[in-house]
Formats: sequence, structure tokens, C-alpha cells
Amino acid sequence: MKALTRARRAMLIALAIAAAMTVVVLASAHVGTGIRYERIPNAAYAVVAQVRAKPGKEDELRRATLPLISQVRREPNNLLYFLQEDREAPGHFIFYEIFATQADFEAHNRTPHVKTWFAKLPELADGEVKVTRMQVLHER
Repeated sequence: MKALTRARRAMLIALAIAAAMTVVVLASAHVGTGIRYERIPNAAYAVVAQVRAKPGKEDELRRATLPLISQVRREPNNLLYFLQEDREAPGHFIFYEIFATQADFEAHNRTPHVKTWFAKLPELADGEVKVTRMQVLHER
């Protein structure tokens, strides 16, 4: 009976350790991928950009634009990148982007994926991309 109790106790301890390690790994993964505002530098360069699809080209522009999300987020000095679509005006896309510096944003615009996307716009977009260059303000 004592042997069974020791085996059961050892199994419970092993399960508790495994559960604790899982919690630590999940918590670390969340912290590592989450946006931490205190990590955004004072020199951060933010952009709000918008583009509208030509009538009838909404789906095509959406398909051309969606791959930018993963591509831009992999850029080394991209701190935040969101692509949004107006719920009341499908085909009206708004980008919110933060880069470490203005030079990083300019380098982003020279990447092959962004240049390829811009090359598709004459056929898909109703007008040019409207860009507002922003300064991120901090309370620090």
C-alpha cells in the first residue's frame, strides 16, 4: 500500500510540475508577443494611411493587401501594424503602423512586398494612398 501511495504521489507531483511549466510557457509566449507600450521609443514614427478600392475592386484589393500583415510584421523595426477595413464602406482600408524611426518607415516603403503592392494600386485603388505621419506621445 505504501508503494502505491508513493507511486501515486510521484505521479501527482510530476503532473503538477508539468502543469506549472505549461502555465509559465504560455505566460511567456503571451508577454513576448504582446504589445508593450513602455517599449515604444520616443523616436517612434507612426503612420495612418488609407486607400479606397475602385468600385467592384473591393475583394481584389483586399486579397492583394492582406498578405502585407504578416510581411510587414516580420520587418525588424516594425513595432505595430494593423490593417483595418471600414465596416460601413467595404473596400476602404486604413493602416495603422508604428516603426522605430522615420528611417525605418522609409526602408519599409522600399521593401519588395510594399513596392509590389503599390504597383497594383493603379488598377485596384480609387486614387492614391493618403498618408498622415504621426508622432507618438508619451507621458514619461
